[in-house]
Amino acid sequence: MKRAWLWCLVAALMAAVELRAQSGDFSVDGIFVRRAFAPHLVSLSWLPSGGAFVVLEGGEGRIVDLYRVEASSGRRELLLRGRDLVPPGSSDPIVVEDFRFSPDGSKLLIFTNTERVWRLNTKGTYYVWDFSTRTLKPVSARPGFQMFAKFSPDARRVGFVRDHNIFVVDLESGVERQLTHDGGEDIINGTTDWVYEEELDLRDAWRFSPDGRKIAFWRFDQSPIAPFYLLDELTLYPRLVPVRYPKAGTDNSLVRLGVIDLETGETKWIDTGPDRNSYIARMDFAGSPDSIWFVRLNRYQNRLELLLADVNTGASRVVMSDSDSAWVEVHDPIWIDQGRRFLYLSERDGYAQLFLYGRDGSVIRKLTSGPWDVLEVHGVDESSGTVYFSAAAEGPLFRPLYRIGLDGRGFRRLSAGEGVHNPSFDPTFRYYVDVNSRAGQPPVQTLNRADGSVIRVLADNEPLRRKLDSLGLRRPEFIRVPTAPGVELNGYLIKPPTFDSTKAYPLLMYVYGGPGSQTVVDAWGGDLYLWHQLVAREGYLVASVDNRGTGARGAKFKKITYLNLGTYETADQIAAARFFATLPYVDASRIGIWGASYGGYMALLAMFRGEGVLKAAISRAPVTDWRLYDTIYTERYMRTPQENPEGYRRSAPQTYVELLRGNLLIVHGTGDDNVHPQNTTQLIHLLEEANKQFDLRIYPNKTHALEGARTRLNLYTLFLDWLKKNL
Repeated sequence: MKRAWLWCLVAALMAAVELRAQSGDFSVDGIFVRRAFAPHLVSLSWLPSGGAFVVLEGGEGRIVDLYRVEASSGRRELLLRGRDLVPPGSSDPIVVEDFRFSPDGSKLLIFTNTERVWRLNTKGTYYVWDFSTRTLKPVSARPGFQMFAKFSPDARRVGFVRDHNIFVVDLESGVERQLTHDGGEDIINGTTDWVYEEELDLRDAWRFSPDGRKIAFWRFDQSPIAPFYLLDELTLYPRLVPVRYPKAGTDNSLVRLGVIDLETGETKWIDTGPDRNSYIARMDFAGSPDSIWFVRLNRYQNRLELLLADVNTGASRVVMSDSDSAWVEVHDPIWIDQGRRFLYLSERDGYAQLFLYGRDGSVIRKLTSGPWDVLEVHGVDESSGTVYFSAAAEGPLFRPLYRIGLDGRGFRRLSAGEGVHNPSFDPTFRYYVDVNSRAGQPPVQTLNRADGSVIRVLADNEPLRRKLDSLGLRRPEFIRVPTAPGVELNGYLIKPPTFDSTKAYPLLMYVYGGPGSQTVVDAWGGDLYLWHQLVAREGYLVASVDNRGTGARGAKFKKITYLNLGTYETADQIAAARFFATLPYVDASRIGIWGASYGGYMALLAMFRGEGVLKAAISRAPVTDWRLYDTIYTERYMRTPQENPEGYRRSAPQTYVELLRGNLLIVHGTGDDNVHPQNTTQLIHLLEEANKQFDLRIYPNKTHALEGARTRLNLYTLFLDWLKKNL
C-alpha cells in the first residue's frame, strides 16, 4: 500500500512537471520559434497510376528517402534512397525540395537549390532520376536557375524557363534547345509579371501539347509599366530595388499567347482580340494538340470569355461568356470526355454553382443548385460520371465534401466529421486523403475510399490535442452579430481560461474583411489562433466578425462593396464593436481591433471612423489609399481612379486622419513589394501634419508577410506588450 502511494505521488509530480513544461511552451517563442504546437501531417504525393502514394522520410541531415505506400493495404516499398541522389562530379547527394513523376512513372523530376521569386520558391536546379538505370542527371549543364520544369507527356523531354526564355532538353541525347530568344528585362516568356502572379495566381506560364510536339506559352512585354523602387538600407549606400508594379489606373503589360512547333521551332501567335487591356487569365491545350483554350477578361473584370483557338492558324472564337454588373471570378474550366465537354463555376444565378457545357459553349445542364456557394471542385471521375466538390451547403462556417453525378443526380455529402475538410483525390478517384479540423482542434488526416469511408488514420495529432487540453484553453464560440437592418454576421468569441461572467473584460477584435475572404470558419486556425489564445490568457476576450463583402454567402452579400471598398465593411466592424460593448462581460471602454494587409486597412478605417468606440488599433501593412495599389485587384472592385475618384477618396484611410481618437500602432516592412511602405509613409505624414500621436514599428527589408521565426517572435511580442499598455 505504501509503495503504491509512493508511485502515485511520483506520477502526480511528473504530471505536474509536464504541465508546467507545456505551459512554458505556450508563449510567443513556443508558438513561432520552437513550433511547440505545430500539428503533424504526412506529406505525400499520389502516383500517376493511382492507388498508391509516395512519402518522404528523413535520413541523415536533410537527406530523405522516398517510399511507395499502397493505399488499400498500407504496404510500404522503398523507391529511392536519398543518399543515391549524387549528381555527376559530386560526392554529396542533393536535397529533395520538390519532385514530380513522369506521366509513365519511369522517371522523377527533382527540384533543389531553390530560391524565392516574390511569394514562392519557383527558381532552382532540376535533376532527372531514371528508375531503370538508377542514374541522376541535371536537366541543364548551363549556368542559371531554371523555373517550372516539366516532363513532356511521353517523358522524352523536359522543358523549363531560364532568364525569361523557354528551353527544352532531349533526355536521351542531352541536347538543349532554346525556343524563345527575346526574354530579358522587358520581355518575359513562360512565366508572368508581378501582378499576374499576385492577383491571378499565375506563375507557370507554359504548357506541353498532349502529344509533346508543341508548347503554348504566355509572352509579357512589361515595358509599359514604370518601376516602383523599394529601398534597401542595410548596405553602406542604400540600394534601389525595382519592381514592375502597375498601380491602379496605369498601364499593364502587353500580353500575347504563342504556340511553338518543337520540330520547326516556329511560333504561331494566337488571336487574343483587339483589346490590349484584356487579361489572359488561364490557358491550356483543349483535349488535342491542335487547339488551345484560354480565358479572357476585360479590364473591368466584369466580362469573362472562354475561347478556343486553332494552333495552326491562330484563329480563335468565343465559346462561353460570363458577366456581372460588379465583377466575375476567374475559374479554370474542367475539361472532360477528351475535350468534348467542360464544367465551369459561375455566380450568374446569385450563388457559385456548377454548369456543364458542350465544347461549342451550349449549356447542357446546371449541375448544382441551391442558396449556397460551391467553393472548390476537387475533380471529376469520368468512369463513374461523378463530380467531387466542397460547398457551403450547410452554412458558410463549414466545408464538407460532396459528390454529384454529371447527370445532375445523386447529390450527397461524403465527409463524416464536422468542420472543414480538405481532400486530395488520387488520379483514379478510388481514394482520397482528407485533412479535417475544427475550431480549436488540430487537424486529423485520414485515407478514405471515394464513398467517404475511412481506410485508416494517417495523422491524428492526439499528442498535440492532449497538450492543448492541458492548458485549459476555451474553444472559440460561434456567435451571430446583428448589424444593419436584417443582416446578421458570423463571428467567433474566445474567452479567457478563467472566464467569469460577472466580470468585465477588455476585448480585441481581429479583422481581415476583404472581398470573398473569411476569418470565421470552423477550422484549426494555426499560429494566429494560438496567439489569440495567448492574448486570452492575459485576460482579454478575442473576437472576429465576417463583415458584408466576405465569402461563402452568395454574390449579393459579397459584391455589395463594389466601387466602395471599406464603406460597408467598416460600418459592420464598428457596429460589431458596439454590439460587443452591450454584453455584460465586456468592458466597453476597452475594445480594440487589429489586422494585417486588408485587415490593417480595415483596422485604420474602423479606428478613424468609429467615433471613439475603439480604444486601440494595430494596423500591419495597410493599404492607405487604393491609388497606391495594383491594377488587377483594385480595379476589379473599384474601377480606375479616373472613373471613380469619389469612391477612391471615401475608401482611403488617409482621408480620415483628423478623426483619430485613441491609441494606434502601425507596422510595415520596408521590403514589402505588395502593399508598398509608401502607404505607411504617406499616412504617417498626414498624421503628423494633423498632430496625431501614434506608434510605429518598421521591419527593414521584410516583405508583406513579415516572415521568419525571429521576426515573428519580435512582432507578436510587440503586439502583446503594446496591447497590455494600450488596451
